[in-house]
Amino acid sequence: MSNELLNELTFFVLSIFVGIEVISKVPTILHTPLMSGTNAIHGIILVGAIVIAAGASSPVNIVLGLVAVTLATTNVVGGFVVTDRMLEMFKGRNAGRAQGAQNAGRAQDAQNAGRAQGAQDQKQSNPAKESTAPK
Repeated sequence: MSNELLNELTFFVLSIFVGIEVISKVPTILHTPLMSGTNAIHGIILVGAIVIAAGASSPVNIVLGLVAVTLATTNVVGGFVVTDRMLEMFKGRNAGRAQGAQNAGRAQDAQNAGRAQGAQDQKQSNPAKESTAPK
């Protein structure tokens, strides 16, 4: 094994460990913005795959270029689908809270209306007490 290959393999293994450490420390709330940034990077990778595939001359290079473009496209589209799904989850959560607040407000209004109606009924059933009260 050559010294250059050993250095590249060492960097590759170290980058795996660093990547795992960084990803495991990301809070859940930051996942969606980071996913969007990653999609932008994958878009650049897609452009690079297209440029390399366009310059291919042998059949093997053409097939590898096609595979690279296909995988990069799948990665970009999948990333946007996941990001969209996560954003829909947040929309659903906020819409549910807003709906719950509206329902709670309606219930409070109904309860207040019931109290007012009850007080009015009580006044109508006891008119003598109102007239004898000192002014």
